[in-house]
Amino acid sequence: MKATRILKRLPLHLLVITLAVIWLAPSLGLLVSSFRPRQDLLSSGWWTALVTPSYWSQFTLDNYRDVLTSQGMGRAFLNSFIITVPTTLLTLAIAALAAYALAWMNFRGRQLLLMTVIGLIVIPLQMTLIPVLRMFNVLKLSGTFPGIWLAHAGYGLPLMIYLLRNFFGALPRELFESAFIDGATPFRAFVKLVLPLSVPVLASAGIFQFLWVWNDLLVALVYLGGFEEVAPLTLKLSLLVGSRGQDWHLLTAAAFISMIVPMIVFLSLQRYFVRGILAGAVKG
Repeated sequence: MKATRILKRLPLHLLVITLAVIWLAPSLGLLVSSFRPRQDLLSSGWWTALVTPSYWSQFTLDNYRDVLTSQGMGRAFLNSFIITVPTTLLTLAIAALAAYALAWMNFRGRQLLLMTVIGLIVIPLQMTLIPVLRMFNVLKLSGTFPGIWLAHAGYGLPLMIYLLRNFFGALPRELFESAFIDGATPFRAFVKLVLPLSVPVLASAGIFQFLWVWNDLLVALVYLGGFEEVAPLTLKLSLLVGSRGQDWHLLTAAAFISMIVPMIVFLSLQRYFVRGILAGAVKG
């Protein structure tokens, strides 16, 4: 009986394994290529290094050493952290407070404000680049970390507020009624009730915001394009492609450096991500 079930599921398992291999093949090829010398990379495909033992002794860390030192990717790597972490924390803090107010606090114009937030989600950020850039130039925020923090937070807030508001609104009303009867203020109810119950959805929202900011090129190019000392990885990598387009061995190392952090963040917080996506999907 057990063997029959295994045989019935075998095609599905093979399909899943095949899709996983296809999905991982580009990342694997990028990783293998980043350790190969330039002449090997240009003379043969990355898969030959896996099946030919003679290539294994030629693997080197020189590509990473060159990229992180002489190419300036080390500073760009640090800049990406300086940009992404504060932006994510700032966006989550503001979005959580705004979502709580829109979900559980009664004030005039609440529905109109909620409709405005929803409407802002569909506005292309490209329409705001020039007006915001002019404002940043007047306020001397162009080419600064606070400026890019505010830009990324502003672009990410509408969606984050909408997602968190939907989750907060699904929490049992009895919890808040009991807290208010015991004398809790709205802010204390937010800190003691809403935040502990919302860890999965906050983690999911944080992952979305972190990955978007880390992988962003357009916003960084507009607000930080002429300031190399604060340029993030994506901007530095785009410049590297333009100036060193023939040096594939350097590009593969730089590209893998830029993607390793999002992979670690997603895999380490995957359980919270799945729980957050499913949160509120079933009520009962």
